[in-house]
Amino acid sequence: MTIYVGNLSYRATKEDITDVFMEYGKVMRVQLPTDRETGRIRGFAFVDMEEETQENSAIEALNGAEWMGRDLRVNKAKPREDRRPSGGGGGGGFRDRQSFDR
Repeated sequence: MTIYVGNLSYRATKEDITDVFMEYGKVMRVQLPTDRETGRIRGFAFVDMEEETQENSAIEALNGAEWMGRDLRVNKAKPREDRRPSGGGGGGGFRDRQSFDR
């Protein structure tokens, strides 16, 4: 299971986040996504811990807690959605527009 951590301060580092979550158990991984253009963190992170009970304890304790001047949003991460185009709902081509003109 992965924990989503939202509303993070833009000053937060992987080390900062690891230190906070270590109070609830062993942190296996911290992902801190950055903006492709600016390199600045995007204000959220994903944390994996060794055991689900540790993750549940961290979620319960940290959700809504104030940290670095921000109220954290901490919950179970939702599965990642497939971002490939679905093939439907295109903008329509010239032929499609012609049929409306008649």
